[in-house]
Amino acid sequence: MKLVFLTALGVGGASVIGALFGFIFKKTTHRFSDIVLAFAAGVMLAASVIGLVVPSVELGGKYALVVTIAGVFCGALCVNVIDKIVPHLHRMTGVEGEIHPEKQNQLNKVLLFVIAIAIHNLPEGIAAGVGFGTGNTADALTIAGGIALQNIPEGMVIIGPMLSTGMKPSKTFVIALITGIIEVIGTLLGYFAVSISSAILPFALAFAGGTMLYVISDEMIPETHAHGSERGATYSLLAGFCLMLVFDVVLG
Repeated sequence: MKLVFLTALGVGGASVIGALFGFIFKKTTHRFSDIVLAFAAGVMLAASVIGLVVPSVELGGKYALVVTIAGVFCGALCVNVIDKIVPHLHRMTGVEGEIHPEKQNQLNKVLLFVIAIAIHNLPEGIAAGVGFGTGNTADALTIAGGIALQNIPEGMVIIGPMLSTGMKPSKTFVIALITGIIEVIGTLLGYFAVSISSAILPFALAFAGGTMLYVISDEMIPETHAHGSERGATYSLLAGFCLMLVFDVVLG
């Protein structure tokens, strides 16, 4: 339990670390952001398949494939519905990280912005927590590490837009802290859910995998290919994916 709690703090804390980098490097180039985000996408892709989808099939029993496929699509559909209700960060900002005029008032409503980020962070936190349900600590830490890596560049990008609206640095930091806390809560929720009932573990693993695969395909890859760095981003994604394969073999 101690390891789960520390992991939850690490996953949530990554958003805060990213925010601190955002204060320091306010003019981060798109190329740098794309490379880092693509690497995180590769890590998450390997983590979701190796640590969530494959164990779901292995633990699913007689109807393993049905349970896993249903779980993956339900997870993706859940994030899709959330995305329709509350557009995610890359749809609220322009190419250079500036706020679209029609979104200015929306961003100034701090509460709405916090809710938008929190809603999208919650499923990621749950995915990190569910990973511990398999009993394979190495896989669980790999999943959490991939999500944490993704949170760092995301934490960096949310700072600039908020500061550009005239928001005080102290308030922007509090918002980043809240988004991190939400992810900590999600991680603990995911862990306790599968701990209470192991029967839901195969579906929960596949569901978490589906949420991660959706985020990778719908948000991370398009974002890293939108600014002319697609080739570097592609190789960075492959590097992240292969690194997780190495970890899985060495730690497995």
